[in-house]
Amino acid sequence: MTHPTARPLGKRVLLMGTCLCDAFYDDVARATVEVLEHLGYSVDYPEDQTCCGQPAFNSGEWSASRKVAKHAAEVFAGDLPVIVPSGSCAAMNRHGNLLQHEENPDPAITSLANRTWEVIDFIFNGIGIKSWPGRFEKPTRIAFHRSCHSRGTHTGEAVRTLLASIENAEVIPFGQQEQCCGFGGTFSVTFPHISGQMGTLKLDHILDTNPDMLCGIDMSCLMHLSGLAINQGRPIPHKHTIQILRDTLLS
Repeated sequence: MTHPTARPLGKRVLLMGTCLCDAFYDDVARATVEVLEHLGYSVDYPEDQTCCGQPAFNSGEWSASRKVAKHAAEVFAGDLPVIVPSGSCAAMNRHGNLLQHEENPDPAITSLANRTWEVIDFIFNGIGIKSWPGRFEKPTRIAFHRSCHSRGTHTGEAVRTLLASIENAEVIPFGQQEQCCGFGGTFSVTFPHISGQMGTLKLDHILDTNPDMLCGIDMSCLMHLSGLAINQGRPIPHKHTIQILRDTLLS
């Protein structure tokens, strides 16, 4: 999908905070606002936003998902880019046309699909920021988990390039990097044992490299992997990529 220009008049954007920001990762939303404001953008947060509709969609409840997606499209109506600190929620918005009636598509849903950006994709490919003026106090080895919903996009390249440009940061490879972490939204609830085994295998490969930190672009993946790590007695610090950009930024 071809994005429109990332520099609208006035440099304003809309923020979709996502359910996980609302319930567990409020600092990810805060970091998103702070980084975007640092880059010169004003950020509007529509108060009546709810969900992108993905949980219902993944459960096969397409009619319910369509209602949620339509509400999101109405809340985020207009011409401004919609920034999402979640690869999966951004993907749901951008593929919202899967919910459309082909003979009578909803222009609001189509508009939202065409204006949605995952936040790191927006920074790197939309605005054109190709390096980050940040610094870790000491050498930091980062294991980056590229979530499934970012496949087919340029987000993985954007994250690796920006992280690698931070002073004292090293993005380290690990085995089976392209494998799913096992979360898969409602999959982890419907098939918890399979989900846990997939996550454990992913953790094995990540921890074999002895990283200082795990990062990603999906809070759901980070929540799943960090929860498994804690339960298994081998916790690992984790951050969303946007938090790393915010926290390492040189004043």
